[in-house]
Amino acid sequence: MNEEALKYPIGKFAPQDSYSKDELSHSIERISTLPYRMESLIRAFTAKQFDTPYREAGWTGRQVLHHIADSHMNAYIRFKWTLTENTPTIKAYNEKLWAETPDVKQDPLISFELLKALHVKWVSLLKGMTHDDFKKEYLHPETKKNNRLDRVTAMYAWHGDHHLGHLKIIADKLN
Repeated sequence: MNEEALKYPIGKFAPQDSYSKDELSHSIERISTLPYRMESLIRAFTAKQFDTPYREAGWTGRQVLHHIADSHMNAYIRFKWTLTENTPTIKAYNEKLWAETPDVKQDPLISFELLKALHVKWVSLLKGMTHDDFKKEYLHPETKKNNRLDRVTAMYAWHGDHHLGHLKIIADKLN
């Protein structure tokens, strides 16, 4: 497998100008099912697999799992801000440094359990949003770009599948 395929096992995210109701429903379904699709894969992981990187100089399975929970918590909070404020400026974070904090040495199943609960809450929010809600935007302070919630929904559906692809690479490496 070449370096690009290891970095982007499902390809890079390709944003669209707009999303239909069916496309949004599909993205929400992917977000909803991510923890269950992930669980069937990681429940069989050994300690060695959790500590194996998916590529040279890449994150370990442990770091990937903690990252997904951290990233999706930030996404959920960004949605809440955007639904309750007028084009808020969100707080950016350094995901590479977050992957090195002491909590990332903990059992990755802690973050997995957090992800399961978070996704129940997040999906409930997403399913309760109106078509107009998905048109709302937040400002990212680093890119200086507005991000519309329909696009962010599609991006996080991709994000979960993207990192699930990394976990599959690890599973295949040691099997």
